[in-house]
Amino acid sequence: MNTTTQAFTPSADLAKPSVADAVVGHAHTPLFIRKPTTDDGWGIFELVKSCPPLDVNSAYAYLLLATQFRDSCAVATNEEGEIVGFVSGYPKRNAPDTYFLWQVAVGEKARGTGLARRLVEAVMRRPEMANVRHLETTITPDNQASWGLFKRLADRWQAPLNSREYFSTDQLGGEHDPENLVRIGPFDPARI
Repeated sequence: MNTTTQAFTPSADLAKPSVADAVVGHAHTPLFIRKPTTDDGWGIFELVKSCPPLDVNSAYAYLLLATQFRDSCAVATNEEGEIVGFVSGYPKRNAPDTYFLWQVAVGEKARGTGLARRLVEAVMRRPEMANVRHLETTITPDNQASWGLFKRLADRWQAPLNSREYFSTDQLGGEHDPENLVRIGPFDPARI
């Protein structure tokens, strides 16, 4: 059996501007947005755990997102390579013009910077998303941060925002608030 090994690249090196999709923040505290890698799985897991009310999935799930879905996900790191932001999602197989956003997490150190919006827009600007004209997610009725993000995106992109109940409390096992399906679009990618 032939095996090849790839050189290990520490997360701090991945945070360099030459690898990042975007550099945001202030000159004294820049944040670097890029595609995730296998090395980011645990950091993503730890970030999501620190961001209630987000549902925390397994570390393995975040490793899969960082590898199998890396083209449609993004992480934001500081200069030390610490993950301070994450967005996950995927183009829908049955509706390739629609990106389903699964989770957005912004750590305490990066809150108030507009990072959630910038993460979403960094993904939407990628060549892999050239055919996307709608953005969907699910949001619980009381998650004001997520509602605010989606309303701001719809306003920025000058696109309609619609919502309806998608999963009931009963469908979610009786211990979870209902989830509304929220849809922005159609939007013009040139507005992103």
